[in-house]
Amino acid sequence: MTTTEQPVRTAEEDTACCARHDGHGPGPGTEAPETARERVNRRWNEILQETRVTQTGVQILFGFLLSVAFTPLFRELETFDRVVYVVTVVLGAAATGTLIAPVSIHRLLSGQRMKDEVVGTAGRLMMCGMVLLALTIGCTLLLILRVVVPGVLAEVLVGGVMLWFGLCWYVLPLLLRRRAGRRSVADDA
Repeated sequence: MTTTEQPVRTAEEDTACCARHDGHGPGPGTEAPETARERVNRRWNEILQETRVTQTGVQILFGFLLSVAFTPLFRELETFDRVVYVVTVVLGAAATGTLIAPVSIHRLLSGQRMKDEVVGTAGRLMMCGMVLLALTIGCTLLLILRVVVPGVLAEVLVGGVMLWFGLCWYVLPLLLRRRAGRRSVADDA
């Protein structure tokens, strides 16, 4: 099913959905249950929004990287910096391909009644793409800061930024997931 098609819902699903939206559902702080179809559609829409955000960033960054090789300063780069550049461009290309893949998968499998599989695969591709994007950003920073900042300060700054990405993008969500899991166990007890 494409995102523009409207699913046929039963009266029970309509009642559950309407109760959530008209204020007659569960009280504040609780979420109404959603059907399996509603959940997969919601997850797909969330992935589409996330893809839009990340694709724009990675494509702008990749375009910048491609133009660097044609600048006069590029010819003056040391071998290490050229290696960093090549690794960065390859990471950027891989990130671009990975973050665009969910769109291609959806388009090729649309109408095949495989939305659960498409959503699961797209979610894994997004996680992989985010890792590749973080590595691309880190390598880009290293390339730029090695030209601008003297000594090992460039590497220290890049290490700090990568640590920050790791904390914001991975550690924080995992901590929130753990906290929610503990709260769920406490609520069940």
